[in-house]
Amino acid sequence: MEENIKKRKFPIAFISKLIAVGLIIWSYFLMPEFYDEKNTEYPKMLRMVSGLLSFLIPSIFLSIIRFIIITVYNARNANRVVRGNFVLGINRLTVVLNTVLAVISFMIAFGINPKEFITSMTIVAMAIAVIFREYITNMISGLIIMFSDDLSVGDRIRVGNYQGRIVDITFSNILLQDEEDDIVMIPNNMVFTSTFVNLSAHRSSLFSVKFELPVSTASTIDLLETEIKSLLLNHPNLAQDEEVQLKVMEIGKDYIRYKIDLHAVSNSSKLHKQLENEILKHVLKYEGELLKPSEL
Repeated sequence: MEENIKKRKFPIAFISKLIAVGLIIWSYFLMPEFYDEKNTEYPKMLRMVSGLLSFLIPSIFLSIIRFIIITVYNARNANRVVRGNFVLGINRLTVVLNTVLAVISFMIAFGINPKEFITSMTIVAMAIAVIFREYITNMISGLIIMFSDDLSVGDRIRVGNYQGRIVDITFSNILLQDEEDDIVMIPNNMVFTSTFVNLSAHRSSLFSVKFELPVSTASTIDLLETEIKSLLLNHPNLAQDEEVQLKVMEIGKDYIRYKIDLHAVSNSSKLHKQLENEILKHVLKYEGELLKPSEL
């Protein structure tokens, strides 16, 4: 639905720009004396119109170029799966260029020479670059991510202590939805300065179920393994070509951590989660039955 909304916005904005330029051109033939810089009675309004045209005309060409590039890209990749963020990067870059055009047009509208202004603001611009260095590097990192195939919206990744699905990639952050449905904002620079794992880059049917039980249940762990095997035997969503093994991963003071490696019939993360929940519920039931006698 969100993609459809974005598709509807583009023609409306583009058509609005065309109409605005058409009206200005029409007014030029209707009121030529207004556009005469030497004899006009409204110099300020004329500058406003000039500033508006300075934004609208380049923005229209920018929209056309953007549309052609995306159309060609989609056509060339119509028959294969594309993981890149090329379209996302083009859209973000278009926003930046339109913002620059808007600033320049604003200067023209108020009688400020953009070239002289930029030259006079060089020192200030350097100071601003130092102050906002972190944001600028984040922005550059965001553009690199958008135009690369390393990450894509919808991928499940792990960065540092955070793991989840990428909801959006902005110029400053990667928006990550974790397993508790919380939105975590990870700075783009963190992807380049720390180790990250793309869990969706090479989708696999292999997944692991991890859990821990009290040390007191260790003597009956063979019984749990037998019950899990019987639960998973001939399971319609699991491959049946290998034996299920309950592995001991870590022994703590009061707990033992276990792991089971399984192969599902597909690489769907949703299916893996369903199977994991099914096994964990069985483990909880087993643990509850073991602890009941000790509590009485």
